[in-house]
This record gives sequence, structure tokens and C-alpha cells, in this order.
Amino acid sequence: MAEERSETLAVHSAGAVIPKIGLGTWQLRGEQCSEIVSAALRKGYVHVDTAQGYANEEFVGAGLKSSGVPREKIFITTKVRPDRLADGDLQRSVDESLAKLGVPQIDLLLIHWPNPAIPLEGAIRALNAVKRDGRARHIGLSNFTTGLLEEAWRLTSEPFAAEQIEYHPYLDQTKMLAALRLHGMAVIAYCPIALGKVVGDPSIEAVARAHGRTAAQATLRWLVQQPGVAAIPKTSHIERLAENLGVFDFALSDAEMARMSALARPGSRNVNEPQWVAEWD
Repeated sequence: MAEERSETLAVHSAGAVIPKIGLGTWQLRGEQCSEIVSAALRKGYVHVDTAQGYANEEFVGAGLKSSGVPREKIFITTKVRPDRLADGDLQRSVDESLAKLGVPQIDLLLIHWPNPAIPLEGAIRALNAVKRDGRARHIGLSNFTTGLLEEAWRLTSEPFAAEQIEYHPYLDQTKMLAALRLHGMAVIAYCPIALGKVVGDPSIEAVARAHGRTAAQATLRWLVQQPGVAAIPKTSHIERLAENLGVFDFALSDAEMARMSALARPGSRNVNEPQWVAEWD
């Protein structure tokens, strides 16, 4: 995967080529974070996701460096903290991220969460500015509702390549997916295995057994088999890196895809913070 970015392994949006499976680094810290990032890249990952709010960009940067993988082969995503969205402050925060990551450019820069205390117009203007000056190759959003998504598009002069949303078989994201596809945006699923809840689920385990795979692999396959969807599973176990990446040599049937989609149920969102996002789609 490190040397091939075909249509089957990546989502193409607004000029961005986003690998369908990336490494999430939420809650990873210190030497463990660096080791996981380095090991993932050596095993063939080409997408690493971090955020200012994760407080681990410097450890991700150390992992990027120690992996020995050339910078041009790695797709790096980071996200701007919601309290750093003001025009001027956002740009300064990006400079800090670049310094911590040890790279001259971010591949995909996202607003991590909308913040009603900071006008969206200024935040989008700043996001556009860092794309135009080359600090970010591509820009996008995270945790925006459909209404805020439409507002952001009215304000931007640069295209959004992607939005990160919580997405797994238990969470119905039909409305959000339709809105993102209408704008030609890629979907990047976080919490893709529902914080491990898919393990032991009878329906998912049955699908997994039919292919000789794990429940996590079946779930990741369900995600990446959908048009325009990528996923960023996180693991703190090096032995699971290959498992999460090994979802491109089998396919689910239409019936299996439908069976897993039917698992969606109310109250399945794992991430509800910050509390100002009062009404999810």
C-alpha cells in the first residue's frame, strides 16, 4: 500500500488523494505514540491522523522521522483546536503544528470542531489562507452538522476535500453522507470500530467468519467498500496494525453490507463533546 495509491486504496476529492485506511492517534502519547507511528509506516500505512487537541503532534513527528519513510510518501492530517479558530490565531497554530510534526506542509488540515464563540467566517477565511500560502495542501472540516457544512461552503473560496465524522455500523450517518457526497467531499470515519464494540457482535462476527477475518476487519471493509469513505482506526498494539490494514483483499456481498448497515440504532454515538454541538444529524 505504501507504493500504490490506486482507486481501490484511496478516495479522490478536490485534488486530494486520501488513503482509505489511515492510522488514528487519538489518546496515543509519548514514546508509545512514536513507536506506533513508525511501525505503521514501515508496515505500509501512508496516512497518519493527528490533531492539536491530541497533544501528540511532536510524538507523531518523531515517529514520522524514525520510520525512514520519505515525506512525499506520507499523507498527514492534523486538526485545528476549536479555541484556535480566529483569523490570525489559526495561522499561528498551524505554524506550531508544522514545527511539532517536523514537516514543511500538512496534507489535510481540518477544523476539529465548530466553535460558536468564534465567528465561522473568520475561521474559514484563515483556513483558506493557509491553503493558498502552501502550509496546507488541502483543507476540510470535522464534526460539522449538515447545517454548518452548508454555511462553511457559503463562506469558503477554496474547496473542502473531506470531513471527519464518527461513523460505524451502529451510527446512522445517512443524512451526513448524502450532504458530503453532494459537495463531492470524502468521508473520513473516526471511531470506525465503535471503540471496540463491534468485537463480539453476533452479526458482525458472522460476516467476519464467512471471510476468515476478524470483526474489526469486517467493519473496516464495510466502511471502505462504501463510495468516498476512508477510515482511521487507532490501535496501541503494533500487532494489530497489519490486521487493520488487511482489508483490501476481500469484499463483502451486497447482503453482508446491508446486514451490517441494519445494525444502526439510536444512542450509538461515542463522541458527544464539546457540548455545544447540540443537534447532530
